[in-house]
Amino acid sequence: MATLNAGKETNTRHYFYQMGTLFTVCVFCACFYWLSKSSKSVASQRTGGPRNIVQGTVFINGTAPIGRTDHDFICATLDWWPPDKCDYGTCSWGKASFLNLDLTNPILLNAIKAFAPLKIRLGGTLQDKVTYERLGEPCPTFVKSSSEMFGFSQGCLPMSRWDELNNFFKQAGAVVLFGLNALSGRTIAADGSAVGAWNSSDAEFLMRYSVNKGYTIHGWELGNEVSERGVGTRIAADQYASDINNLQMIVQTIYAGFEVKPLVLAPGGFFDANWFTQFINKTPRSLQVVTHHIYNLGPGVDDHLIDKILNPSYLNGGSQPFRSLRGILKTSGTPAVAWVGEAGGAYNSGHNLVTNAFVFSFWYLDQLGMASSYDTKTYCRQTLIGGNYGLLNTGTFVPNPDYYSALLWHRLMGRNVLSTTFSGTNNIRAYAHCAKASKGITLLLINLDGNTTVKVHVANENVTSNGTLVTQQQNQTTFSGMSRGSNIDVSTREEYHLTALNGDLHCQTVLLNGNILSVNSSGSVPPLEPIETSQSDPITGAPFSIVFAHLANSTVPACEYVD
Repeated sequence: MATLNAGKETNTRHYFYQMGTLFTVCVFCACFYWLSKSSKSVASQRTGGPRNIVQGTVFINGTAPIGRTDHDFICATLDWWPPDKCDYGTCSWGKASFLNLDLTNPILLNAIKAFAPLKIRLGGTLQDKVTYERLGEPCPTFVKSSSEMFGFSQGCLPMSRWDELNNFFKQAGAVVLFGLNALSGRTIAADGSAVGAWNSSDAEFLMRYSVNKGYTIHGWELGNEVSERGVGTRIAADQYASDINNLQMIVQTIYAGFEVKPLVLAPGGFFDANWFTQFINKTPRSLQVVTHHIYNLGPGVDDHLIDKILNPSYLNGGSQPFRSLRGILKTSGTPAVAWVGEAGGAYNSGHNLVTNAFVFSFWYLDQLGMASSYDTKTYCRQTLIGGNYGLLNTGTFVPNPDYYSALLWHRLMGRNVLSTTFSGTNNIRAYAHCAKASKGITLLLINLDGNTTVKVHVANENVTSNGTLVTQQQNQTTFSGMSRGSNIDVSTREEYHLTALNGDLHCQTVLLNGNILSVNSSGSVPPLEPIETSQSDPITGAPFSIVFAHLANSTVPACEYVD
């Protein structure tokens, strides 16, 4: 039996090795295919090269943090969409629904474990058409139907699958958030709005079942994109607030004996200032997290997505919902905090070889930096797997470039956010946080220019007790005893440079410091090792590249305490 098991293990590892090799070959072919299409897309003409060199300075104000994220800021979603969910003639979901996802795949398990922990939000459009299986009652599957809202009939979550999911998430160390059906008990009026009070009986059943089974749910979210500007229908702010107050009472009752109770989240919709203001003002003690969704690049079918991603002015426009929601929360006095509950950038499942390719890390990391600077606590990426915007490839589970971008952020960027500005070129996006679990600062630089190498100097800005702003070049002074570890010379810094294979933005193969990142034959995520450079040298941002730099010897008041 031992020999047989060993043989099975060897065969399994050999299978994943073959799959990984085949996938890499396919990706290389895709990269060369896109490189050959030089006349059909402006984006495909953009491959990085060291043609120009410019100097620039990033100014980091470490007097006090401008925002503070959750320690597990990075979050990813799993959706309900069946395999026959199609957009623009392409069906990109496969078996990525958490109803049929292969939970035995070692890459999936290892990809989640690598975050230790990763928040995972279970939800999406079809959650508002789902019932939860009860003994002796039918549990239908989703059936595609053009006459139905959202394009599918009502579906059901089997409790056997709920058991499997919770066991898997416990093994993976995931932090679970679940989206409840907000349309239960309502009717759709002639104007398309959903009217009537929420019927909470199904939600109460699922909560009690979960408590009895010992499942830990970090938060229960009511509804998906059914607030103002809803997809398919909408619920008035007053009614939604009343339903959230009811949900909070239910959570308090069912979890009465628990020292830590699940969060109540809502509305999981597109930001509308007037609607969100009314909703927040009427849930002052019942709502812990205000969630909103980001798809600011437009439809996935758009051929100009990369033009938007590489346009600094367009990226700047993405700050509006973060800024507005922060203002509403401050004015209302609510203890609730802001999360991005779902963000895929381009709606209707994204765009193959754009939202699942290297170029999307520019948009994604810029969003993470921007959101955190406006005090967003958690950012949930659509999706962990599924559609054309997954962190993992839908068919092979192999990590896409954004997976590694997310993992580097999670490991390097601490909770305290620092005010950061850049001078020298508009094509550099710069964000800085206190370093995670270490002394100093972590700086993120994104070079949107495919023709220019940027030499970046770092300057710390601090306000003295008399209000004077003092600026100091980071490489002018070395502070002893401020390194990540005793073996690191404070005269050096750690850098992580991400680039696309052959500089092609459409590639799904990413290089870290010049080395291809790929899972091994056991499905394990590769180590993410930095290079060490001299603290006195500027940081070099190659064309179309991303750089994380750990400045271990930067001492600023905002980062006095490591968390």
